[in-house]
Formats: sequence, structure tokens, C-alpha cells
Amino acid sequence: MLIKSAEFTISSARVEQCPAGNLPEFAFIGRSNVGKSSLINMLTGRAGLAKTSSTPGKTVLINHFLVKTSPLPGYGYARRGMKQRDELQRMITNYIMRREQMMNLFLLIDSRHEPQRIDMEFIEWLGENGIPFSIVFTKADKLSKSKLAANVRHYLNELSEQWEELPPHFITSSETRQGKEELLDYIDSIMQE
Repeated sequence: MLIKSAEFTISSARVEQCPAGNLPEFAFIGRSNVGKSSLINMLTGRAGLAKTSSTPGKTVLINHFLVKTSPLPGYGYARRGMKQRDELQRMITNYIMRREQMMNLFLLIDSRHEPQRIDMEFIEWLGENGIPFSIVFTKADKLSKSKLAANVRHYLNELSEQWEELPPHFITSSETRQGKEELLDYIDSIMQE
């Protein structure tokens, strides 16, 4: 798949505010500061399309881009008040459960870290609700090849304790563009179904 153009269209605070129509959507979600915006910029080849920040938790709306991707706010960010965390959780849940145009949810996991309980619980929830998703391990350039392989293997081994069949997974780096073609080919294959 080759992306020739990409543009920001709208931000939504509720699923009802998402763009009308039946264009297929691909959503990106993960903990705060996992690299959602950087991954979108890398996939589209447009630096600055999705705003990046060194301060975690900046995304608090569902951002839509015409390239059929929808980055969702990060989850699990502790510096937000309880009320705002609950509102974000409701927004994310409503989008995932009610957005018929969503073809696949890409769950981003920082490859540098051990499996986090919040991620494992979220994966379990996705499975229980039959949400089509894939795992994207980010920031692969921050680790040696052997450490990266060990971390991914550890994560997948922990998942396999509860999952009969593991979801598709990808290893990416926004810095080196690792995984770009594999992810775009995967999106293309979903579009062809």
C-alpha cells in the first residue's frame, strides 16, 4: 500500500461527532507516550501530520485523518483527574464498541517495557468483546536486537497463557521506519477482504 496523501479532518470528543459516511477506519491506541502520533506520521510519510509531544497525555480527542486512520487518546495516564480519566475511558469504549467503520484497532505497546497489567487487561477486554485488533510493538530502535527479541517473545509468551491464537503483531520504529511496509501491507490486506 502506498499512501499518496494524508490530511487531518476533525477531532471528536464523542463517537456521535465522528465523521459520517462509510469509509473504513483503522484506529491506533496505546498508553500515553507510546508513539501513536509518531507511528501515524511514519506510516503516512508526513512529519507533523499527527502532533507529537514530549509531554505524555496530550491527546484527549479522537483525531481523524483522511488516510483512514483514527488515533485514539492514550489510556492509563495517571496525571489526569479521576473525572477526566473516566470521560476518556467512556469515549474510547464508545468508539471501539459503536464505530461500525472501524476495521481494525492497532494496540501500540512500548517494546522497552515488561508486559503491563493495564495493557493485558485491555487485550483481554478486546478479546471478550470480539474487537478485531493487532499489536504494534513500538520504539524498536531503542533496544539491541537481542533485547528487543527477548522482550517481544516474553510479551507474546505471557499472552499465549490466555490466548489460544495470538493476534497479529508487528515490530516498528518511527525513527528507522522499521515495520512500515509490513503494517501498510496488512492494512491493504484487510481492505481487500
